[in-house]
Amino acid sequence: METKTLHEQLVVIQQTLKAPKGQYNSFSKFNYRSCEDILEAVKPLLNGLSLLLSDEVVNVGNFNYIKATATLSNGTDIVAVPAFAREAIDRKGMDDAQITGSASSYARKYALNGLFLIDDTKDADTQDNSKVSKISPQSPTQPFNTIKCTCNAPAGKPHGAQCPMNRQATSNFPND
Repeated sequence: METKTLHEQLVVIQQTLKAPKGQYNSFSKFNYRSCEDILEAVKPLLNGLSLLLSDEVVNVGNFNYIKATATLSNGTDIVAVPAFAREAIDRKGMDDAQITGSASSYARKYALNGLFLIDDTKDADTQDNSKVSKISPQSPTQPFNTIKCTCNAPAGKPHGAQCPMNRQATSNFPND
């Protein structure tokens, strides 16, 4: 039996994943999906792949951004997708930890959206969803940002200090 590459496994997940909008905003009257909704839907599809979410605080000017990275790995290769969310300066009724946590959840959700090709543009609060159109899946035109293991560490074992698997994927954002 032929072993699929990480990219082939990711494409299967992207084509199979159904992440319903399981939350409802009663104030604005629309359904939405949370980071937890996405994780619940994707876990059964991982089939031995590992999915990691990590956060980093990045200061740009006078603002703190949370950089969340969703990383999918088969033990040899990884695909990492970052997303950013700015901490609000002040949110009524929220302490500092809640403000940071809210930005983290938002950034993680959008990192997962990027990794698994989840489109949030069809939200009830952004457009008329009464007309549904079918879009045929297409193959990506550019390869994923893949980092290869150079130390030949066995699956599940730590990688050597100079191995590229020990660093995050690069992004196009300044100060990364």
